[in-house]
Amino acid sequence: MVWHGLCCFMSDMQRIHDIYRPAEERKRDWREVERVFSDGELREQTSRCMNCGQPFCHVYGCPLGNFVPDQNRAVAQGDWRRAYDLLSANSDFPEFTSRICPALCEASCVHGLDEEAVMVRQSEKRIIETAFENGWVAPRPPKMENGKSAAVIGAGPSGLSAAVTLRRRGWAVTVYEKRANVGGLLRYGIPCFKLDKALIDRRRAILEAEGIRFVTGIEVGRDLSGEWLAKTNDALVVAIGTPAARDLKIPGRELSGVYLALELLEGQNRFHTGEIDAAPLDAKGRDVLVIGGGDTGSDCVGTAIRHGAKSVTQIEIMPKPPEVRDVSTPWPLWPYQLRTSSSHKEGCERRWNLNSLRFIGDHAVSGVEVETVEWEFSPEGRPMKFRSVPDTKEVIKADLVFLAMGFTGVPAEMPLVAQLGLKQTPRTALVSDASRNIFCVGDCASGASLVVRALASGKSIALD
Repeated sequence: MVWHGLCCFMSDMQRIHDIYRPAEERKRDWREVERVFSDGELREQTSRCMNCGQPFCHVYGCPLGNFVPDQNRAVAQGDWRRAYDLLSANSDFPEFTSRICPALCEASCVHGLDEEAVMVRQSEKRIIETAFENGWVAPRPPKMENGKSAAVIGAGPSGLSAAVTLRRRGWAVTVYEKRANVGGLLRYGIPCFKLDKALIDRRRAILEAEGIRFVTGIEVGRDLSGEWLAKTNDALVVAIGTPAARDLKIPGRELSGVYLALELLEGQNRFHTGEIDAAPLDAKGRDVLVIGGGDTGSDCVGTAIRHGAKSVTQIEIMPKPPEVRDVSTPWPLWPYQLRTSSSHKEGCERRWNLNSLRFIGDHAVSGVEVETVEWEFSPEGRPMKFRSVPDTKEVIKADLVFLAMGFTGVPAEMPLVAQLGLKQTPRTALVSDASRNIFCVGDCASGASLVVRALASGKSIALD
């Protein structure tokens, strides 16, 4: 028997780790990689929840404040309608978070102190899909219009979140998006094998039925004046993400065959959704090197594998994280530890402590010269700075290289920034100007982060 505060729990039920379709099957298609869980499996898994007196998953872990223990109890009891009502009380887009959120709630689960955390993300996915199957997800237009209008610039997660929250409070909302369709990185960055784009279209139809107007293919700041939008609306929400990807300005960068990660991912997604007739990049038969060890790099790995790459290698300048939660991130913090994605499990060599020095080749890249580095660590055990290890240079063979090193923020030279007269932080994040009812949300205001945090940001600004 395990005791935590006022609650006790006794069970031999173990957490399920088999969450993916077989690797040999999934890497040959572009369907979502996770397998379908049965109602019975999820009822058993949610029964592991201890219904803690102080649920850290709800008050600390989830940026949206989802009622995780109550949802778990409803699922365990087979009451899917109540589970959906609880989930939709705080989460407007659970079909997205249940597929791509890293589950911050699980990292702060009390059960994770002595055993394994309760499975939450997969049950959330089943809740929302059951709700759609039963027709419970319906438009929720406002009961009364307030006579005010708002323009939202950007149809990514934070922009959509702000739009739906404002609309339900009675605002007339128009969302402007420079790309051909809505979703931001949900549509153009995250691969189809993690998030089926039909889910975005399904949600857009509901938002339009609620009265939200979408204007796509229009870049505010170039095709339409941001200053004009601010003057002709009662509020302006800026949700443009972090447009600038971090580049790698080392010798040989001009060689063909070296691309930013989103050049691969966006092109592939546009092809799958019919925006273009063919994917602009193809890794079939190529030796692929991905520089950058995060989620975007992992997405490049999975995409290259599905193309039929000859080999795929992913390198990272940072040290290899520990297999288990590091002491520098004690519970309930998000743990610093090694994470292996579904794409990594499909066939990929991963290496750490490698600094890229130059791209090698005549006109096209044929390899990357790298060097091993050693890190100095803080007293808490986190890497701080590195130094080169002598005589460790080597060349990694590659005729296709993708740079997946994150994003640097919002370029100050963007016309929209100047038109609105927005201030920026030293890291180029945009600062809201409440005196003029201009609100910046999501990654453009906080720096690149998680989709769930972008959703929470858009929702909180709209509620202020």
